[in-house]
Amino acid sequence: MGRSAVAAVSAARAQRAAATADPPTRPLLVFGLGVYFGVALVKSEAASWFRIQEMFRFESFHMYGILGSAVVVAGLSVALIRRFGLERPGGGPARIEPKEPGNVTARLAGGFVFGLGWALLGACPGPIYALIGSGVTVLVVGLASAVAGAWAYGHLRDRLPH
Repeated sequence: MGRSAVAAVSAARAQRAAATADPPTRPLLVFGLGVYFGVALVKSEAASWFRIQEMFRFESFHMYGILGSAVVVAGLSVALIRRFGLERPGGGPARIEPKEPGNVTARLAGGFVFGLGWALLGACPGPIYALIGSGVTVLVVGLASAVAGAWAYGHLRDRLPH
């Protein structure tokens, strides 16, 4: 390949990258949406330790209602994306590929560990940030533990059954 062909390919790649690049305001938009979501979690009491404990003790429908409505909204969203063939923000089809079942035992064990941590801590990973922001600073320990667990998994992944 000659120099001009390489330059043309490089220019075409740069042009495609520029066309699909995120606008500079995207991080602010994402941060703002995250703050809004955190406020919604705190105000709806979805991040409340007491509400989460009620859920795990089957004493209240509050959290099941929130989680159930999220499942319904997600299901409808996926159906609409598939029906209308919507595109991703950067272009191209928004495809949602079905997952293969994989190792069911490993998934059940992972779900059990996740649920156990959620029940003991009283918060799943998302609301930890909202709770820390609302003044429950003891969850900094929980956040550090979650990060340490993710780091350990990253290093042990090749040795674990998948």
